Amino acid sequence: MAIVESTLTADVTTFRVEAYEKIDYTLQYVDGVFDPANTQLADVYRPWGRCLMVIDDVVDDLYGERARAYFAAHDIELTVYRLVVDETTKAWTTVEGIIDAFTEFGLVRKEQPLIVGGGLATDVAGFACASFRRATPYVRIPTTLIGLIDASVSIKVGVNHRKYKNRLGAYHASSTVLLDFGFLATLPVDQVRNGMAEIIKITTVGDRHTFDLMDAHGEALLETHFGHVDGEQHAASAELRAAAHEITYRSIQRMLELEVPNLHELDLDRVIAFGHTWSPTLELAPEVPFFHGHAINIDMALSTTLAEQRGHIDATERDRVLSLMSRLGLSLDSPHLTPELLERATAAILQTRDGRLRAAVPAPIGTCVFLDDVSTDELVSALDKHRTLVAELPRGGAGVQAFVDEGLPA
Repeated sequence: MAIVESTLTADVTTFRVEAYEKIDYTLQYVDGVFDPANTQLADVYRPWGRCLMVIDDVVDDLYGERARAYFAAHDIELTVYRLVVDETTKAWTTVEGIIDAFTEFGLVRKEQPLIVGGGLATDVAGFACASFRRATPYVRIPTTLIGLIDASVSIKVGVNHRKYKNRLGAYHASSTVLLDFGFLATLPVDQVRNGMAEIIKITTVGDRHTFDLMDAHGEALLETHFGHVDGEQHAASAELRAAAHEITYRSIQRMLELEVPNLHELDLDRVIAFGHTWSPTLELAPEVPFFHGHAINIDMALSTTLAEQRGHIDATERDRVLSLMSRLGLSLDSPHLTPELLERATAAILQTRDGRLRAAVPAPIGTCVFLDDVSTDELVSALDKHRTLVAELPRGGAGVQAFVDEGLPA
């Protein structure tokens, strides 16, 4: 719908335009997206007879041969662009390389590149699509847990700028997201853990039932890659696979329920911003950036302690959240989390959130409240209390990876 009104008087000439953009995209479960018997992907590219696939290089090593065989079986010419990206190269220069690939391929106006990879890959390549000819449609196949339940559910795409997380970006939905959880079978366990932080995010402030399932099955899900491989302690049983499906399905559903009414973030009080108040500054603070899941988990853990200090949850619920995080090997604290960083991170997020903190915290598990009036002194007090609490947990609040990096037993 669009409205054009004009006003013409002796003193004033004004045109006012009001228009609305339709956003329409589909998330579809697929069991074996590169199985030639499944035609969902081929049907998208059959009209052109060709496809440009932008694929994360690690995923290409694992699944590239299968993808090439899939398109060959459907008589669709495939061109592959291997994308090498990590948090330090999630930048505009990487976007330029993808745009050069679009140009060299001769991408026509409504032709859709295929983006295959985790959240980093889909963020960067999605931003390239948003930038190329101002809006190029595209298809996403997320291959990590973060991608499957978070990054590819949102329409946000973007890259980092200097030490600022996702400072450049756009709202640009892919036309189709094909969700194949079979990729989790080959996902490294540290990346499974990374994605579980996003599930904790959604459930702690948005879905108590799914939080309860995570609390009951978390370690088994981590070890079995959500029921896709047998672990040493846990088998990928039918019961566990059913729990995994319910957790991931409900997490996606809740993400969509929270995101869709506010796709362009006009309302800055966002439940799913839990864990994203101080973490954007924290994540890029070390020379080697944190995994996203560990950075937001530290933020969530501190926010949970702050919520208890404010009386929004009781100590039992606080400890339940912190215990789940710790049992999964996620970081709850870091030497980089200093009063100075908290002050700097607060100043940065105030700019992003129109001058208000809007810190999402549980109130209690499964629900959310937003805090605006948190002073630096209160934050430092909460941090001191938090460190006392997590010192009693396994690894003293450090994540498994931090322990491994220091040569300590996890």
